[in-house]
Amino acid sequence: MLHQLQNVVRHIAQTEIMPRFLNTPSYRKEDGSMLSEADLAAQTAFAAALPLIAGRPVLGEEMSPQAQAGLWQQHHSDGLWIVDPIDGTNNFVNGLPHFAVSVAYIQNGRAQAGVIYNPVSGECFTAQRGQGAHLNGTRLPLRLVSKKLSEAIAGVEIKYLRSGKLSSRMNTLAPFGSIRSMGCSTLDWCYLACGRYDVYVHGGQKLWDYAAGALIFEEAGGCLSTLEGDEFWSGEHVFKRSVVAALEPELFRRWEKWIRENQ
Repeated sequence: MLHQLQNVVRHIAQTEIMPRFLNTPSYRKEDGSMLSEADLAAQTAFAAALPLIAGRPVLGEEMSPQAQAGLWQQHHSDGLWIVDPIDGTNNFVNGLPHFAVSVAYIQNGRAQAGVIYNPVSGECFTAQRGQGAHLNGTRLPLRLVSKKLSEAIAGVEIKYLRSGKLSSRMNTLAPFGSIRSMGCSTLDWCYLACGRYDVYVHGGQKLWDYAAGALIFEEAGGCLSTLEGDEFWSGEHVFKRSVVAALEPELFRRWEKWIRENQ
């Protein structure tokens, strides 16, 4: 499945997405997020191609919330594809070369296989549950360096932190060395899995933002939970799930402790 999935993701990125880079109509959706013709074209292509790999329905970001909820309720136990045709559409539309295609296969509520592909850099991150995570065939993580929390590079999406206290203290009392916020959650997961980021926090990712990424990160050996303290995959809020994560276990313990004390 994983080999076929990589081929499909690369093909659709090259035929439906990249020809429209810097040259596609776009508009704002009701929730304020950006939508382009490339998103719609890629999602249509995935809806046709993925059931040929595994004959299960496709839940895409650009479907209506009602359709998404219905598909999840009916099929998350027996198998369901989760697709973000372009994560980082705002970057894509504005010409910033930091966006990705994300596809996961979920069964029993947990991702079993996932691919995240950056068509600009050519980096393809993959994972299958129980079989590790890879970047273009190289086992992840690429590097694992023990650091003090004060030296860590942190991926933080402050505007999504629901606690005003936590977001304020993240700005004024941040325990880490430096912060990154690049507008593409799926690649955030991959950069964590590589060892490019050290710690991460997000107040609420959508299902298609974390489905493949969390699996890749876990299979690279990373540690994660939610801001509410739940085991990550068991949290009730499927369509908007928070995350606290770090690749190195001791760093995760210190990072999670700081967050719990400052919420």
